[in-house]
Amino acid sequence: MSSLLEQEIHEQPQVVARLLERESERARRIVADLPAFTHVLIAARGTSDYAATYAKYAWAALARYPVALATPSLHTLYETPPRLDGALVVGISQSGQSPDIVAVLADGKRQNRPTLAITNDGASPLAQMADHVIELHAGPERSVAATKTYTAQLTVMALLAATWNGGADRLAELQTIPDALARTLAGVPELPRQAERYRYMEQCVVIGRGYNYATAFELALKLKELTYVGAGAYSSADFRHGPIATIEPGMPVVLIMPKGRSFDDMLALAHEVDALGAELLVVSDSQQAGSLARTCLPLSASVPEWLSPITAIVPGQLLALHLALARDYDPDTPRGLNKVTRTT
Repeated sequence: MSSLLEQEIHEQPQVVARLLERESERARRIVADLPAFTHVLIAARGTSDYAATYAKYAWAALARYPVALATPSLHTLYETPPRLDGALVVGISQSGQSPDIVAVLADGKRQNRPTLAITNDGASPLAQMADHVIELHAGPERSVAATKTYTAQLTVMALLAATWNGGADRLAELQTIPDALARTLAGVPELPRQAERYRYMEQCVVIGRGYNYATAFELALKLKELTYVGAGAYSSADFRHGPIATIEPGMPVVLIMPKGRSFDDMLALAHEVDALGAELLVVSDSQQAGSLARTCLPLSASVPEWLSPITAIVPGQLLALHLALARDYDPDTPRGLNKVTRTT
């Protein structure tokens, strides 16, 4: 019998399709109703923080809104919230339960700023605090590691970006994602066997750039929480500013490099770390990139680069799942973790 985690990974095409069907009109109304703002402040933790990192790219590129990530400790531990003049304040949380994320929205309301909650629980404290709510419609996520709620969060980020942008082509591109997710899931049949090779891996690095900077961090997190591997995440640019010195012969390097503006830079880095003796695991829809890899994790569906994080994380989720199974770990109950994490 498959694990809960595997079941939830395979639910993602249906989750995203349901979300787009139920929330596209709501997103349009929210965008129309929001008062003027000059920038966005997003509060999130863990996986949700990486969805916010994606929004830094998507909302700036498609809607020209600068996006900053909140520092919740200023609102809770230090009780010195910053001035939020001109901000749209957004909270992202699968459960909507974390007090520090709620506190950021509470300070936004005290400063008369518009607030938006993005959560899987429309009755949660975060949702109750916010002026506007977009629900993920992911259904219960019983496995501890977030998968379908992460891709749902990315989809909400993309939906808002496309709605702000106003271009019909952007919204049309977004509607292709459920099918692209299904094709991506069907396109990695060798992954259980491929994961066996890394059964004794102790550390690796995961690298992406641009829109997929967020994907690097989310994949590194999945490897850490499910397989207990010391996985470090970097952009290709930052990696050259020092961490490349850690590369030793045989060290696994995961490169997230779908086609797009960031591809040439990632391809150059692939050649650089290959020359240093790294073992390349490549997530890509490019045959050129795949030919460099010791382990190719193909993206069977090519999507516009701005949407690629929604599909590019899927081979990484499956790699983490099957590596956990190869190491005889229970992927549904990683040690030391709970489904709902409340930080203050």
